[in-house]
Amino acid sequence: MNLYTREDIRNIAIIAHVDHGKTTLVDAMLRQSNTFRANEKVEERVMDSNDLERERGITILSKNTSIHYKGYRINIVDTPGHADFGGEVERVLMMVDSVLLVVDSNEGAMPQTKFVLKKALEAGLSPMVVVNKIDKKDARPEEVIDEIFDLFVELGATDEQCDFPIIYASARDGYAGDDPSDEMIDMIPLLEKIIEYVKPPEGDIAGPLQMLITTLDHNNFVGKIAIGKITRGIAKRNQAIAVIDIEGNIKKTTISNLYLYDGLKRVDTDEAAIGDIVAISGIGDVHIGDTVTDANAPEALPFVHIDEPTLSMNFMVNDSPFAGQDGKFITSRHLRDRLLKELETNVSLRVTELTPDTFEVSGRGELHLSILIERSEER
Repeated sequence: MNLYTREDIRNIAIIAHVDHGKTTLVDAMLRQSNTFRANEKVEERVMDSNDLERERGITILSKNTSIHYKGYRINIVDTPGHADFGGEVERVLMMVDSVLLVVDSNEGAMPQTKFVLKKALEAGLSPMVVVNKIDKKDARPEEVIDEIFDLFVELGATDEQCDFPIIYASARDGYAGDDPSDEMIDMIPLLEKIIEYVKPPEGDIAGPLQMLITTLDHNNFVGKIAIGKITRGIAKRNQAIAVIDIEGNIKKTTISNLYLYDGLKRVDTDEAAIGDIVAISGIGDVHIGDTVTDANAPEALPFVHIDEPTLSMNFMVNDSPFAGQDGKFITSRHLRDRLLKELETNVSLRVTELTPDTFEVSGRGELHLSILIERSEER
């Protein structure tokens, strides 16, 4: 095995309780790493690109981005903060080597803080702690750090995980520092701490390609786009590959397009290696949990266990006399197709067909299912 370390890459996820400032923190990092042109108009919370996310002010879908700093590529995954979208958090943790645990300087550890931290510790990741909103008048950073340390111990963190670095920040105002009493100017201390503390990805660069699909996107021109981190070997455009599904079935295909992340954009590349978070298109009908491997050495990777749904409701076709007068008229076929399409990317969802016109849909909570209903109404 030819172990190779990608010293130029850091892969991190940002996790937190809802409204503790994850997405605003990513905004500040993007802006201060010169990701945007000087004359480019950029909206607030730019990572929340979905209409429902902007309307509700929360992150629903995990997003990938990257920034360049001092010759390093920092790949960042922004995750949802609400417990109902925990499935998004659970699977994207497989793509990263550390997490930034963002905590409000006044509210401290909240229920979802415990959930996301537990998942990160179980994945063997060593978190960094960012005490955000340090500019608040009622900030209590020392007490919050004590709470977080107690939470680490309660969740069975190792000695190495408990020795977490701490950064104090105001994501909204765009500054960070190592001590709350420091004069803070910009986000550079946070970027420096990421480079210093987060372990670079390593693996067998000479071995056959291996990549677990952890996220799916869709493009009207190229179809499904598979996203994941290369854990072994090198991926190249036009390379012959095998895709192994979770049942072990193997399908041979070819990589048509290969992309890396640059800021908020996907950029074409001819090849990528271990540690790179990439997007691949042109490989046909694939699913989250499938493994992309070398065509001559197909070897599957294990997929993370996703917690089971907690709430169920029945979806059925409107059969009242006024059906179709408000909104689109849909048939049971439309409803079935819509729910099956949602299953491709929503790993926490379960759908059972009770009758030809009725489907039992199980999710992680009321918000999870209400978002599904709203998204269904839009289509």
